Amino acid sequence: MKRFFLLLVFLSFLFSNAQHKTAYKISFSKIYNGNPIDTENPIITFATTEQGLITTHNIQTQKADFPFEQTIVYPKSGEFVKMNNLSKDKTISTKDTASLAKQEFKITDEFKSILGYKCRKAETVINSNHIDIWYTTQLHINGGPSVLGQTLGLVLEINRNNNYIITAEKVEKTKNFTPLQLDEKQFVDILTYNDLVWKSRFKIIPVFEEELVRFSDEARSNDSILRFANGTIILKKIRFPEFKKGDQIFVELKEQSNGDAYDRTGSVFIIPQDKPISFLNGLQEGAKTLPIYTNGNGKEYQGVVATPEYSPLIELMRFFTPFGIHQYNHIRLKNKEWYDAVSYREEVSELRSFLSGKEFWVGCFIGNYDKGGHKISLNISIHHEETEVFNYDTVIPLFNTTNVMEMAGQEYGTMFNSEKGLLVSFRTHTKIENAVLRYTVTGHGGWENGDEFVPKANTIYLDGQKIQTLIPWRQDCGSYRLFNPASGNFANGLSSSDYSRSNWCPGTVTYPFYIFLGNLSEGEHTLQVQIPQGEPEGGSFSAWNVSGVLLGN
Repeated sequence: MKRFFLLLVFLSFLFSNAQHKTAYKISFSKIYNGNPIDTENPIITFATTEQGLITTHNIQTQKADFPFEQTIVYPKSGEFVKMNNLSKDKTISTKDTASLAKQEFKITDEFKSILGYKCRKAETVINSNHIDIWYTTQLHINGGPSVLGQTLGLVLEINRNNNYIITAEKVEKTKNFTPLQLDEKQFVDILTYNDLVWKSRFKIIPVFEEELVRFSDEARSNDSILRFANGTIILKKIRFPEFKKGDQIFVELKEQSNGDAYDRTGSVFIIPQDKPISFLNGLQEGAKTLPIYTNGNGKEYQGVVATPEYSPLIELMRFFTPFGIHQYNHIRLKNKEWYDAVSYREEVSELRSFLSGKEFWVGCFIGNYDKGGHKISLNISIHHEETEVFNYDTVIPLFNTTNVMEMAGQEYGTMFNSEKGLLVSFRTHTKIENAVLRYTVTGHGGWENGDEFVPKANTIYLDGQKIQTLIPWRQDCGSYRLFNPASGNFANGLSSSDYSRSNWCPGTVTYPFYIFLGNLSEGEHTLQVQIPQGEPEGGSFSAWNVSGVLLGN
């Protein structure tokens, strides 16, 4: 009897040890809206009683592109670890000890067979998504294609909203699984982990970091940043990478007041240097050295239109500072909690072919006469995308009346007080198909009857033929009240920042209009902009900042 008991103990030990070493490999396919996706790279899960690993076919075969992530699950302790290979030389990990225990499910009485295993359905809702989970307990292990449902058993199918389904295609025993050993030096907290993983998915080109754009005799250039117009313009030379088809490019700017309390025009731009004269010549030698545009109203406008010898600035982003954000947050109003900074973001992927692989002076201008001015940070981010929205191979800068050298004597855009308005002649050296005008426009004149506060029609002519008339106008300015602590409050209950304006608001980006021009033949063309500009009132006047870039193929 004693020998029989010892034999049972020994067999029990062998069985439990065998169970510990038994590993299952489960391959999962993915279906979206009825169509298989990512068929060459299925999800692979290894599951034992001690550890589970959620990975992919490409990772296992060392074909995965960086960054890639794997998840290690510890069923007994209810913990899991995310491990991400950011690059060949950098791996980070983070541990979660609470999430699995917090998962809540409604266990139903519905069953079905998946690969011969009896599976029960559990239901849950995550971020308004209804999710059905089919799991089995027949194999006495926990696992699945994600951490969802790991406490229930072996998850063989996840169905989200009946349009995204992950389902097991094969379950097999394997001896080729070795539990992963983790390096404690690689562990970071979850917020740091998520931030590093997110940033590894795209490329950031840093341009400016907390630089002052201000009006001061003390503003000086250094080895990397040039300053002009008493410091209201800053420049840095940036080389753009060779872009791939589908790459999406974003300009990101952060701004805080460092003394100036008012809403100001701002511009992020590049300086084309494809012709004998560039805007850099004007910055270095004075605005009057730039090509002059006249329209019969007696004024001279420096560097605003393209000529055979000169290309105007290409505006990446038009933005407007709010009233004193950060610097004047000490102004208190009941139930108002001011933002500490304003962030602007604009996609400029339509300029990809012009920027790709080239070096440009990238600049930022904020019109102000304050010694403290504004503090800005500027980055350009590049994100790869398979689907291509913009595929223009022709980019021609035509005009830009934004007087970024305002503090160095460049004339305001007041040329629209004559019938001629703004007229630019240009030549195309080949036929251009599906031409589009990237048109950015804002009206200015800060008094009751100024064009800033009066809707005005903008009419575009190509080769003398009217193409389009539009009224650029913003009615959402009140949405940005919390950006504007120093905005004045009036007797009618409105704040200055609430008022609708000619296509801009204090604290916002002004996005371009895209005006379809059709096919352009090879040769000479003209493009004209007419706006019924308001008359001066006393010492005040109206002006229009318009910039235009021709896009096409």
